Amino acid sequence: MQLEKHTLNNDFPEHKHTIRHLKMNDSHFAKQFDQYHDVNKEIHHIEEQNEAVSDDYLETLKKQRVILKDELFAQINATEKAL
Repeated sequence: MQLEKHTLNNDFPEHKHTIRHLKMNDSHFAKQFDQYHDVNKEIHHIEEQNEAVSDDYLETLKKQRVILKDELFAQINATEKAL
């Protein structure tokens, strides 16, 4: 089974230029971007390898990913509105 990759560029391809700009010019965005991708990578690894972890741990990671994605998307929208 092929797992969906939840990278920001995959999920928001229409915002790739803004994402790139923010990664290069906004240290807070860059830090959250890295955190998002670390969490996403861990979730993907757990699911891909069918690794034995508690349901609570996996759910916590998924909730963290959603929160980070929401915060990043809000920053992307705010930047685009300011332009």
